[in-house]
Amino acid sequence: MNASVRLSLASLRAHRRRFAGTFLAVFLGVAFLAGTLVMGDTLRASFDSLFGNATSGTDAVVRSADAITTPGEAQGVRQPVDTALVRKLEAVPGVAAAAPNIQGAGQLVGANGKPIGGQGPPTLAGNWITDPELNPYRLAEGRAPRASGEVVVNRGAAEKGGLHLGDTTTLRTPDPVRVTIVGLATFGGEDGMAQVTFTGMTRSDAEKYLTARPGEAASIQVRADPGVSPRDLVDRLTPVLPEGVEAITGQESAQENTDAISAQFLSVFTTLLLVFSGVALLVATFSIHNTFAIVVAQRTRENALLRALGAARRQVTASTLAEATAVAVTASAAGLAGGIGIAAGLQALFPAIGFPFPDGNLVISAMSLLLPLAVGIVVCVASALMPAVRAGRTAPLAALRETSVDTSGASRTRAVTGAGLLALAVSLTLTGVLLSPSLWLAGGGAALALAAFVVLGPVASTTAVRLLGAPLDRLRGVTGGLARRNALRSPKRTAATASALMIGVAVVSLFTVFGASLKATMDQTVSRSFAGDVAVSTPSFGAGGSGLSPALAPAVQRLPEVETAVGLGRGVAEVDGRGRALTVTDPAALARTFDLGEVQGDLRTLGADGIAITREEADRQHLTLGATTRLTFTDGSTKPFTVRALYDRSELAGDYVITRAAWAPHRTQDADTLVAVTFKDGVSTADGRTAVEKVAAHYGNPDVQTRSEYAQSSAGGIDMMLTLVYALLALAVVIALLGIANTLTLAVHERTRELGLLRAVGQTRAQLRAMVRWESVLVAAFGTAGGLGLGAFLGWVLVKASDGASDSAFAFALPPARLAVVALVGLTAGALAGLRPARRAARMDVLRAIATE
Repeated sequence: MNASVRLSLASLRAHRRRFAGTFLAVFLGVAFLAGTLVMGDTLRASFDSLFGNATSGTDAVVRSADAITTPGEAQGVRQPVDTALVRKLEAVPGVAAAAPNIQGAGQLVGANGKPIGGQGPPTLAGNWITDPELNPYRLAEGRAPRASGEVVVNRGAAEKGGLHLGDTTTLRTPDPVRVTIVGLATFGGEDGMAQVTFTGMTRSDAEKYLTARPGEAASIQVRADPGVSPRDLVDRLTPVLPEGVEAITGQESAQENTDAISAQFLSVFTTLLLVFSGVALLVATFSIHNTFAIVVAQRTRENALLRALGAARRQVTASTLAEATAVAVTASAAGLAGGIGIAAGLQALFPAIGFPFPDGNLVISAMSLLLPLAVGIVVCVASALMPAVRAGRTAPLAALRETSVDTSGASRTRAVTGAGLLALAVSLTLTGVLLSPSLWLAGGGAALALAAFVVLGPVASTTAVRLLGAPLDRLRGVTGGLARRNALRSPKRTAATASALMIGVAVVSLFTVFGASLKATMDQTVSRSFAGDVAVSTPSFGAGGSGLSPALAPAVQRLPEVETAVGLGRGVAEVDGRGRALTVTDPAALARTFDLGEVQGDLRTLGADGIAITREEADRQHLTLGATTRLTFTDGSTKPFTVRALYDRSELAGDYVITRAAWAPHRTQDADTLVAVTFKDGVSTADGRTAVEKVAAHYGNPDVQTRSEYAQSSAGGIDMMLTLVYALLALAVVIALLGIANTLTLAVHERTRELGLLRAVGQTRAQLRAMVRWESVLVAAFGTAGGLGLGAFLGWVLVKASDGASDSAFAFALPPARLAVVALVGLTAGALAGLRPARRAARMDVLRAIATE
């Protein structure tokens, strides 16, 4: 073992408490990253197992070959297949059984009168397949449905809704159907597929309520005779299938379902967690760099003596890097164990909230082990690289110096460089969001803005600490003045310590501003586009819910209090070869209830072969008033439609509008997503709402909301997102606080003699504790203020970039109350971070402190 390594290990043993904060920062970052990767691997394996077990008896699936996929959807909508094909398939050699799989939306109402699920995951209904091998659900209690109105529900949905065997409830299909629960089922051995709900009906009920016409099914499940492989079965089925219908193996179908969940949920979820892992590690980088920078500064005389005794520069540098590597390896290894513990904890937690997680062992891939380990080591060693190089440059004569002065706060080069970076960042950002919309330019400008803040930190810290600490001289007297001077003593150290907190606060502020802007956008959209008095709606977050009965709007329209009631349904079709969402409604009533802007043409003349399009979409498709476009529906039919109206706004009405008469021949399960109601003159909102609620009670009791309530509920998913974001970013803030606490602890050690002298000339322990705490608060205040400014700027950039990339107009909003809470949390966190260093400083023995070299 060479001398530099022995020296490093000896230094670590002697001063191991100095690196406690570094160890914790690396540990937390690696643990979060490893836990995310292990959880992702385990969840993917869980869904593979779940779908594999559920479809193990299905050897082949017969379905429509083509799907119409609209923007933002992964799987798309397929044409139904004819159930008469079942007999033809059963006659194929090698087929043991075939059964139609009829599936649609169906939302159960719980014992408390509230719908079950619907806040994201789908709420499904379908026919109960009598062949147990072909049915992905297994009866756990009760029996299969035999008569009309009898259903089997998955056990998880029943428990969530407080339903039991023999209970009678309502199933929204979306028309309300009274059903009696005669059985409870499991899916792949679990109480359900995540939080998806399922209701199994008789085949006749499923055809009656879930399809447009009898004799249609989403697919046909096929089981092979013993000895016939799934691939052989598909090869035998293919020649007898009509045009436009295909057969795939059951394994391929299960994989498609897994991939769809992975695309819609798992990938987004794990990517979000990985982003926050990156933020945590970025914050840790600043904390680690600061720790090593302080340690190297404190060992200036020691390193100079080593140089004077003959140590080469590379030996001193290697000694510091060896310390960093030892800390990195041990902290990263501990972080791996912590990450596996996090994943194990989530494995126990998820079933409690209805999410499937395998009961067996966690799935830990080599990548989930090696990547976090490598990242932790690289982050730690790279953070220590510059301090190590600085240590190697220590001159032998530095051993004769008493102190070194940090002049970074007055560095003209740093000020000019930082100002130039900031000007370039602002220019790039403004170009990317205002002049020529570009996410790359805006993102590059945002990254440069962060770099500019870091470079300008020491320069800005001098002015900022003077301003922020000015009241301390009056409020806390000499103690406050000393705290301010201590924070000003090393601008570079203050800036580096505050930068970690600044990044955490900036990301929190960014999402706070973006969330408030999304809410303001939704409120603006409803206020500008929705001219009705109340709205009857379904959950707007996710794919859940069954929608509203198309009969609800006509029933509300018959009320004496109502002027206009219009339902907005949803359809899909290919418009000139591209999948698009259609709004199915009464166009004349739509114009009376929604502000569509300037309308060219006549919405009342659409009929069964006319279409109304927004001007922006018409320009994109090169369509003009009177032009003809071709729509291909999910039933395979293609029909020409004449553009009979053009309108300006599409926020709530969508880009394409057709009549119910045009949609009726091609519809599957018909449903409205919104019913907008306008009252007659003289009818108060309260009286009209009460009348509408009485009618809505007969259609599954959906929510009846005022315009403001509808806007708030439409933005309900934003609060859920922000709650998750705040919880995840708490880790970054904790790491930043560890950095502040570690820096103060090292600073206290560095100023041991000075603190002893202060105590000797009359400073009390309480005053000493207060001085250290206020220094911590000043550093946190600087980081918090910088983070709020940077976060607000980046939030504005994100809103403007989203505005340029979206058809909808985004509104920018600064939420002062929430940002004030963020600021208060930052300052409180600074006070908490200073508690332990302050307590240690106050416990010093005065005589020993004065005698310290």
